[in-house]
Amino acid sequence: MSDNLPGEGDMMPDVAMEGADGATIKPSDFRGQKLVLFFYPKDMTPGCTTENVEFSAAKADFEAAGAALLGVSKDAYARHEKFIAKHDLTVPLASDPEENGLSDALGIWTEKKMYGKTFMGMVRTTYLVDADGRIARVWRKVKVKGHVAEVLEAAKAL
Repeated sequence: MSDNLPGEGDMMPDVAMEGADGATIKPSDFRGQKLVLFFYPKDMTPGCTTENVEFSAAKADFEAAGAALLGVSKDAYARHEKFIAKHDLTVPLASDPEENGLSDALGIWTEKKMYGKTFMGMVRTTYLVDADGRIARVWRKVKVKGHVAEVLEAAKAL
């Protein structure tokens, strides 16, 4: 990661994404409360499904800690709707634009390699943002197991 990318202590970039029903959603929409922004590679894949299901199961606990949740990937919102319906997700999802989106501004839409192929992809990353819009904590290259519980503890402590 380059040193000029936003990190802990910096303001969360306020880049618009597509939310439910085509509405625009931005990190600043959550000012006044804590926000957990979790970025994941792709709807309907095993790790991403587990992560979204676990965040959905803990949604009430995050709300009790004063934190809103928002899952983000590059998938089109129509695909998010199918994902939400298939897995009974309760966490809102946003579709990050193909170019110059929030994941680009954060440096987590990047070149990846798998099975000898190079491609652009999302690095699974979670941000805990304080009520003023400042990044309080960053989890990079997230491993799904135990992650939601760790983020919840951090949200309670903030």
